[in-house]
Amino acid sequence: PLRCWQTSSRRELCVPMAPVCLYREEAVVSTQSTGGKSLSTVMSVVLKRMSSSFTRAVELLPASLNWIDNDFYTGTGPALEAINKATGKVVMSSATATAADVEVAVKSSTEAFRSFRKIPAAERGNLLLKAASLLEERAEDFAHLETLDTGKPFYESVMDVGTAVDAFRLIGGIVQCYHGSHFDMGGSFAYTTREPIGTVGAIGPWNYPLQTACWKLAPALACGNTVVYKCSEYTPLSTVALAGLLKEVGLPAGVFNIVAGAGSVGAAITEHPGVHKISFTGSVPTGKKIMRGCSDDLKKVTLELGGKSPLIIFDDFNLRNAVSVAMLANFFSQGAVCSNGTRVFVQRSIIKEFTDQLVERTQKLRVGNPMEDGVKVGATICKMQYDKILAYLETARKEGAEILCGGGPVTPDDPELAGGLYIAPTVIGGCTDDMTVVKEEIFGPVLCVLPFDTEDEVIERANATEFGLAGAVCTDNLSRAYRVVSQIEAGSCNINTFNNFPAQIPFGGFKHSGFGRELGEECLSYYSQTKSVFVETGDPWCPFD
Repeated sequence: PLRCWQTSSRRELCVPMAPVCLYREEAVVSTQSTGGKSLSTVMSVVLKRMSSSFTRAVELLPASLNWIDNDFYTGTGPALEAINKATGKVVMSSATATAADVEVAVKSSTEAFRSFRKIPAAERGNLLLKAASLLEERAEDFAHLETLDTGKPFYESVMDVGTAVDAFRLIGGIVQCYHGSHFDMGGSFAYTTREPIGTVGAIGPWNYPLQTACWKLAPALACGNTVVYKCSEYTPLSTVALAGLLKEVGLPAGVFNIVAGAGSVGAAITEHPGVHKISFTGSVPTGKKIMRGCSDDLKKVTLELGGKSPLIIFDDFNLRNAVSVAMLANFFSQGAVCSNGTRVFVQRSIIKEFTDQLVERTQKLRVGNPMEDGVKVGATICKMQYDKILAYLETARKEGAEILCGGGPVTPDDPELAGGLYIAPTVIGGCTDDMTVVKEEIFGPVLCVLPFDTEDEVIERANATEFGLAGAVCTDNLSRAYRVVSQIEAGSCNINTFNNFPAQIPFGGFKHSGFGRELGEECLSYYSQTKSVFVETGDPWCPFD
């Protein structure tokens, strides 16, 4: 998920009182945040606009999609093609890994763990701080790879690199003073320490490959673990580039290994007895399979799974800001954000005016080449996902919903993009809670508008889902905001904005959206374990004389 694009390295974009929205019809934000500059001016300072071609990304392609012992590794599995999502063209091919290659990676990480765990936390933290600085310095290069690989607009990829930098920087700092406890026992005493778990198997998603890798790597490495990582087969490029960067800053060989491939590679990691913890981001069905795979040897598990999050908009909230929040909650990354607020509950008294403004602004979003200025919606990740989104839209029509805008494929004018898969950002009205598009996660640029009348009613409806990843309430009434958000059954919530989760605060879900937390100091507890030690300073008591 996008989580927090208002990053510490881009504070020009932060708006304390009103949401920044890159989908504004008039690109002007509060002078409180930009000193009177237009958002487009601020963005031109923050982002150095590159050519609309993918030349630079192709120049950065790795020699292999596997990385073991601080070097490229040739897998023994079938070839995997990396595809430019904007054009549909293959840009490289690399052998994937097999269970035998996973064995090599785990053995390497196990050996590296023996020495890496002994490195002081301060030194491990400094490695992350160095990596953060170097990643920030090379943000554009990583953004080029990310846009080629994911199809999302370039400006989004730059912000994703910023969130990755923030994770490394925050965790690299706080781990240096992460400690256990001391207990005075009246002469004798006891203490606890936090110790690494061992080799962590991490499995990343396709929508935020670099960001998610850094969110998992930062606490794992900070706590002294080693990592065997599997990228999504759809977006493998930036994580391999990250491995090379970590080698540059001094990460020892074997501490971070990457094996590429499909689900069978993830299963081999999950079931390997030399892996002591699994951290997975992805779908609920796959998360359940992973839990079953981890049960035989009782691996620790962190799961960040799907969502169908509610966004509740009361009639006292500024209407333009309400539309901005709804767009923030749905249209980043072609709608492929698991925390997205795809169920937009709007108080009935304002629903017509809200919907009119939402449709008007959504229709103006430019779909096309993700490297071009002004493009806000890029290419869908693959044919399978493209077909799935279109099937959901057809189901919505059959069930009686009204497609207010979008609702189908888009064919860009540029013939170079003919092989890409593009879908118009879509607003659906006439929705009811029992419709398929309202209940199931679509993972596309599809927003459902639902009317409500009372506070109690909307809370009950918002919670009527198996998911519990995120949620938000928009209102000018502070008491109501607190009252409602405290009753939303979700792990990561916002008030008067959406998907704003800075690195300082933990992120994760309730119910079928998973357990465990990424980010914040709390995430360190999921990548370490507590050892308790009692120290007897006198003669031990013994009744067996």
